[in-house]
Amino acid sequence: MKRRYVTADVFTDIPLQGNPVAVVLDCEGLSTEQMQSIAAEFGYTETTFVFPPRDPSHTAWVRIFTPSREIPFAGHPNIGTAFVLATKAAEAGEPLPNTLVFDEAAGVVPVRQLLEGTTVVGGELVAPEQLSLRSEVAVESVAACLSLDTKDIQVDVHQPIVASVGLPFLIVELRSRDALRRCVPNPVAYKATLPLDGAVSIYAYTRGIGEDGIQAGCDLQSRMFTPRMTEDPATGSATGAMVALLAAARSVPELTLRVRQGVDMGRPSTLLASCEKTGDTSRVRVGGKCVAVMEGSFWLPILH
Repeated sequence: MKRRYVTADVFTDIPLQGNPVAVVLDCEGLSTEQMQSIAAEFGYTETTFVFPPRDPSHTAWVRIFTPSREIPFAGHPNIGTAFVLATKAAEAGEPLPNTLVFDEAAGVVPVRQLLEGTTVVGGELVAPEQLSLRSEVAVESVAACLSLDTKDIQVDVHQPIVASVGLPFLIVELRSRDALRRCVPNPVAYKATLPLDGAVSIYAYTRGIGEDGIQAGCDLQSRMFTPRMTEDPATGSATGAMVALLAAARSVPELTLRVRQGVDMGRPSTLLASCEKTGDTSRVRVGGKCVAVMEGSFWLPILH
């Protein structure tokens, strides 16, 4: 069976920047094993597979795979998938509702289309879970994971901690842009520290944005390192957890941040993240622009 796919770069409007995602559109009969192999073949941080919705009031059932595992939720794959589906529908003269609703392992994920006039240019998701705070990690351990000195770790707002709004990450604040630039994942230290409470990756950020951050007009700069010792150009799920963590730590009802990621690996990305708290309930949003890059097809049989 011929299966179509589209790739998009997310959290950017410039092709070959931001974070790429492959969106497979024709998934009938694909097994979990086949989807995992396809994700490994693409080699992107994530690949998504779009199925008819299990709830007819929703837009689609979306499964998300890294090259090594299926994950319950992620930021840029949702935004990229919504962008691709909305763009394809508009091209066919069958525009979708302004907010697409995806069934996922972590729950229901709404993604609002971002429009310039009538053209879809990106998306904004609402995280499927409330903030959960899990284990704290010793400064010495997380510094070793990133090949840094303990003095590079900032702890005045929060300790290095596992946090999640749908997918857990070990989140750590660094003292300076220079410290963020010097991060190099250490596989031995990673193995000694992670996985922990579902987290397998480290998200590091700094308020010391540096000259490049000033030019980009951002509030924070960040990097994220995976258990494969690779770097992610833009991590919506971790950015959402970070903004919710900071809102809780600062005891503020609302926080909005413009986050720059991927600069040090040559794929600059801009993420807009917010957390709004009403009573005991918070709503975390992450959004940004997208651009389509490649389109094609491949052949795989239907399995019975």
